[in-house]
Amino acid sequence: MSFKLGTSKQPVASGGFVDKKLSFKSDDASVPGTPVIRKNLGQDILGEANMDGSIFISNKVQPGSKEERQVLLHEMKHATDMKLGKLAYSDDGVYYDGVTYPRETINGKDMIKVDGEWKEAGDDFPWEKAANI
Repeated sequence: MSFKLGTSKQPVASGGFVDKKLSFKSDDASVPGTPVIRKNLGQDILGEANMDGSIFISNKVQPGSKEERQVLLHEMKHATDMKLGKLAYSDDGVYYDGVTYPRETINGKDMIKVDGEWKEAGDDFPWEKAANI
């Protein structure tokens, strides 16, 4: 039995980049299988990975910019960790790598207890350090 290959043009990958893109969404920040939604986020928040698999990117981030790419890569790391069961969060806590970090609203601010100390969101949390690319 013979098998004949078609002659249609397909996307070609070269050096880690796809030369011909398939159209998944009109937004440049789209990721196949992961909804990327632009919206107003809190002050100094550029992106959020959500438990439902979606990613929010702040309206303040310029579409197509280097900053947008960095935010998207960072949030994709969180999304991947969530899909693998390494990271999860709820209103009561953040769960990372088998450790539970309690979470509370204190004086109107979202605070997380790390190493016995209540801290506001920042890059010094273990899951943030791991996602910095």
